[in-house]
Amino acid sequence: MKKLLASTIMAAGIYALAGSAQAAECGDVTIAEMNWASAGVAAWVDKIILESGYGCTATLVTGDTMPTFASMNEKAQPDMAPEMWVNAVRTPLDAAIKEGRLIQAAPLLSEGGVEGWWIPKFFADAHPDIKTVQDALKHPDLFPAPEDPSKGAVHNCPSGWNCQVSTSNLYRALDADKDNFTLVDTGSAAGLDGSIANAFEKKAGWLGYYWAPTAILGKYEMTRLSFGVDHDKADWDACTAVPDCPTPKVNSYPRSDVFTVVTKAFSEKAGVAMDYVKTRQWDNGTVGKVLAWMDENQGTNEDAAKYFLANYQDMWTKWVAPDVAEKVKASL
Repeated sequence: MKKLLASTIMAAGIYALAGSAQAAECGDVTIAEMNWASAGVAAWVDKIILESGYGCTATLVTGDTMPTFASMNEKAQPDMAPEMWVNAVRTPLDAAIKEGRLIQAAPLLSEGGVEGWWIPKFFADAHPDIKTVQDALKHPDLFPAPEDPSKGAVHNCPSGWNCQVSTSNLYRALDADKDNFTLVDTGSAAGLDGSIANAFEKKAGWLGYYWAPTAILGKYEMTRLSFGVDHDKADWDACTAVPDCPTPKVNSYPRSDVFTVVTKAFSEKAGVAMDYVKTRQWDNGTVGKVLAWMDENQGTNEDAAKYFLANYQDMWTKWVAPDVAEKVKASL
């Protein structure tokens, strides 16, 4: 009995020392909590897993793409940006990686960020002949404009958004006005979201711009239409994304690469936690569902992260070792 007790005490001591060593190895970690929902939830998922699973001490700091990248590149702070849309910083990021300041880890969004013109899935199922934007523009009667039902509607982004420029140029490139369509200014993010919700409530046709992952596409199933051409980056940069481009051409939206970016210092101190950062990623459908739950329940980023960890264990437990997964589960 004494030997058994001694062995138990010794094992507990070894476990405690291992945990302390792991915590010391990982140390303090700063994580950018970007100011949009999917990135905010990802930051909290990382905070919970790094703290409870790997013994790190994680602190969240407010972030946004350009200032966070600049700070990481120039000051090596914060340590992590879980959801960095790297197309916006591709050239300087490549330089920072080559020079050893930053590391591009796992693609957080396995499908990347997705933009395009969409129709409701129930509507696509009812009209299987509509596969492309051009197909949709043949049927203005199926997508009635809210102010003038005699015309079809293409719902645009609010003024001041980059997507308003691209959508307006593509509308002109497609000669949509000649197909008896009008370009609808939705006025605000709430107006754009409300137009989709209204279409689903009335089981009506809807055509317009949106992107994923988002709460709206997590709540309402939508089908993205093809423009019938590949993305032409040169023309996109020179015209499609330029306000009032005089000669717009039909183009497809680019796929946005979304990666986790960490500092070199973090990669060196994080130990096995870096294996997690190199592995974890989720798909747009899952993110959309989590964001929809967050929206419907008026939850915080932390609430949504805990909801994800509690309800999607088949996904996230594959990102970590079994013992780490058990620690995370226990923390919930």
